[in-house]
Amino acid sequence: MAERVLITGARAVAALDLARSLRAAGYEPHLADCSPAWIARASRSAGPVHRYASPVDQPAAFARDVRRLITRLDPVRIIPTCEEVFHLAALAEADAFSERLFAPRPDRLTTLHAKDRFAALCRSLSLPVPDTTVVADQAALADVAGRAGDQVFKPVWSRFGARTLVVPGPAALANLVPTPDAPWVVQRRIIGEEVSFYAVCREGRVVAFCAYGSDWRLPGGAGYAFRPLPAHQTARLRPLADALAAFAGTGQIACDAIFGAHGQPWLIECNPRATSGIHLFDRAPAFGQALMGRGEAEPVAGPCHLSTALWLQGLPTALRRGQLADWRIQRRDGRDALAAPDDAGPRLGALADVAVFGLRAARGGRSLTGAMTADIEWNGQPLTPDLWLPDPARR
Repeated sequence: MAERVLITGARAVAALDLARSLRAAGYEPHLADCSPAWIARASRSAGPVHRYASPVDQPAAFARDVRRLITRLDPVRIIPTCEEVFHLAALAEADAFSERLFAPRPDRLTTLHAKDRFAALCRSLSLPVPDTTVVADQAALADVAGRAGDQVFKPVWSRFGARTLVVPGPAALANLVPTPDAPWVVQRRIIGEEVSFYAVCREGRVVAFCAYGSDWRLPGGAGYAFRPLPAHQTARLRPLADALAAFAGTGQIACDAIFGAHGQPWLIECNPRATSGIHLFDRAPAFGQALMGRGEAEPVAGPCHLSTALWLQGLPTALRRGQLADWRIQRRDGRDALAAPDDAGPRLGALADVAVFGLRAARGGRSLTGAMTADIEWNGQPLTPDLWLPDPARR
């Protein structure tokens, strides 16, 4: 009987490719999420999809549901995909299933996720990072406001480039209200090529690595088409991943970087979870084995994209910017990360998920990307065992 693996964050396209790679490697993948995750439910090649409560809105029910899933499925590994990783890591430590969870321990996750702590970590490891200042009150904001001409402002706890201000003017800065609970960072602006890398780490060592760029992005910065970087750029980024893997231990780490003057890479921020770099491994069984600690994996050559986003977002963008020829080349030459052979269902599933999150965004007065993470995101608040007690028992 095949060993079972539980993949959380089934709403993400990355979860599809995780499941497909694990199935190709001989495992039995199961997926789970607190959203409908139609993208996974519509797939014939991923696996069964289970439901748990939102860790943000219903932490006690989330803990109950996860415990029941672990008892019922008895997975040999639990692989988080999205920001539920922070909630799972804290619960795993309290419930003693950390050895099953494919993620760094909570304190290391926090260091990698928080933009100020990540910058400090990079400095301690002698990794290139822009000058970074923490702003936690109006006085600190006033101290840096005069230098805003070459600075980037962003919340310490944020994702998808949300609320990032690049060289903001006085009016934009006047609207900022940093606090100790919701601090911001101010970084020296680096001008150059924006890139990313993704790494799978086992016991401090990188066992799968890819570096990529994205020429097609949603407003805010999230990409939906991905191309492998040239070998010389990949070689400049790999040592940075190796150093961070030694700190992270076991799990997934992904970083955004910028190649500045003279080809110098600068680390900007880190996501200690799955990202779109997974798609560059093209669902290969070797990638599934690497996730399970059985060998290493190399990415597959060639670009890829999310077909639904390429049509819905990319085509209007191409028409508006006069880039229709580039759009056609991407569509022709890129592999579709959504559909697989005999498995086109996720394309329709993606549309259903966009509709669900779009409705949530409209009801909650949020952006679409904000609605996609509101029920799982973590913004530095304490995750203590009392959160997972039933309400009447909670102090």
